Amino acid sequence: MSTRSNIAEHLALAEASAWLVRLQPGSRTPAYEAAFRVWLAEDPMHAQAFARVTETWDIIPGAARPAAARATRPSRQPRFMAMAASLAFLIATVTAVLFAVYGNVYQTRVGEQQTVVLEDGSRITLNTDTRLSVDYRQNLRSIRLDHGEALFEVAKNPQRPFVVQAGNERVRALGTTFMVRNEPDRLDVLLIEGRVQVTQSADARKDVPATPPVVLEPGERLVQRNDEAVPILDRPPVEEATAWRRGEAMFDNATLAEAVAEINRYGKAQVRADDPHVAALRISGVFATRDPVEFANVIAKLHGLQVVRTKNGVALRAGEHMR
Repeated sequence: MSTRSNIAEHLALAEASAWLVRLQPGSRTPAYEAAFRVWLAEDPMHAQAFARVTETWDIIPGAARPAAARATRPSRQPRFMAMAASLAFLIATVTAVLFAVYGNVYQTRVGEQQTVVLEDGSRITLNTDTRLSVDYRQNLRSIRLDHGEALFEVAKNPQRPFVVQAGNERVRALGTTFMVRNEPDRLDVLLIEGRVQVTQSADARKDVPATPPVVLEPGERLVQRNDEAVPILDRPPVEEATAWRRGEAMFDNATLAEAVAEINRYGKAQVRADDPHVAALRISGVFATRDPVEFANVIAKLHGLQVVRTKNGVALRAGEHMR
């Protein structure tokens, strides 16, 4: 098993241990139960991990049982007690170490997506090549989006603000759904429902005064490009902006250069359109993100282009009619 697979398995065990504790009488809530069902459905490994920690929990003498029940239950044999103690110690150690090192960091590789359910029922869906960290405190829910794109579905709690830090922007939400995309040259915040406030750090641009906070309305998107002092507000089609959740990319009269840049986010095989005339072609339609080469083949047929193999993928070149 690879190191990555080992980490994934240990993380699943750590998460399963946490769920086992949350679902005990006295701490179990409908929100926990709903979030637990979502977590189980996300990956077969989750169910296997939960079965393992439940089995360990069950063989620990007196675990999670009232004192009266423990008093009347026959004691286990010493060897079972020793084994239970060892397994319990192992799971506790794995949980403590992995949550300290990995537990609050979530990331996806190119082409991957992942949905994370947080302890309060809030959900984060990570798009391709995304990394973020979660820091839940008593009076603040703080997320740092290092790079990539994520959709946030925030559980309402006015006494515990939900804040996403991405680059120089700080997005504060109270019970809402929004997306943040943090790329090297730009940062986008799209509000789907509810309200968010976007604030630029005071020292974000040393040569430009900090802009006032911007409160977005549903459907509005704030775009902050590195080469522009003032952010832009627009209203892109929400269905188009969220198409990645369905494994799709939607374009409405986009340039081929723009479409290629978007498609290339999802595959190791890269598409190139170096010819300015080819790059300027207009593209509309819905395309699967899982196969950039297939995207190139479809575009080539639509516009009479040539598809040429390259070291890292394919290149779209002008056909005979464009020469």
